[in-house]
Amino acid sequence: MKTHRSVHELVRSAYGAAAKNSSSCCSSSCCGGPKPAASEGELGLSCGNPVAFSKIKKGMTVLDLGSGAGKDVFIAAPLTGPKGRVIGVDMTPEMLKLAAGNLLKFTARTGLRNVEFRRGVIEKLPVRDGEADLIISNCVINLSPDKPAVFREAFRALRPGGSIVVSDIVLNRELPPALKEHAGLYAACVAGAQQRREYLGAIKAAGFKGIKLLADRTYRAADLELDPFTAKAGKTLDGAASSITVFALKKK
Repeated sequence: MKTHRSVHELVRSAYGAAAKNSSSCCSSSCCGGPKPAASEGELGLSCGNPVAFSKIKKGMTVLDLGSGAGKDVFIAAPLTGPKGRVIGVDMTPEMLKLAAGNLLKFTARTGLRNVEFRRGVIEKLPVRDGEADLIISNCVINLSPDKPAVFREAFRALRPGGSIVVSDIVLNRELPPALKEHAGLYAACVAGAQQRREYLGAIKAAGFKGIKLLADRTYRAADLELDPFTAKAGKTLDGAASSITVFALKKK
């Protein structure tokens, strides 16, 4: 059984390698298929498109959990405008280094100075109570060893009336024990994923209301064939996981 610390180290190592190699450890097959070119040359480590569902308005403060090198941050920032803010939180130094470089390019290109990146884990966010109007996350919470803590922190970080829109991987059935302990499948977004009912239950238990599924796609064996980790377990994993996008509200 992996400890919280060992899971963080596994994920940090895998995503650090992805940043150095400019290739995704969260594979294209597991995390939603081929991605469009990411803004500012960023890595497309994702399983959905939470920004597209978020209805971001001018002046909002948006918080991105597990922001990586900044893909969704840089998409959201122009939508908030110069009076808004977008904060990215990530625990991987290599990703934050990429984000810093991308931020320089973004600022030079747009003139906007409304983006910042903070180092931290999503189970203990480096933000004030009620600092955000909107929280987004893209294929990251499934990697956390304590998902209920992530949603409790998200609830704390939101102002009353704020909302979350998160894209993630959930399980539709239990995985065999050997696959649940497979480090490669963990980094590929599968082994660490939570049962769908438990994931949605953790959102509700944190205090959120109005929980809605905005997108829901089940992975089939054919989706997994191109990835070296998931291909060998393709038949076992067929139908076992889905990519979902969830909305939830912190009521006033």
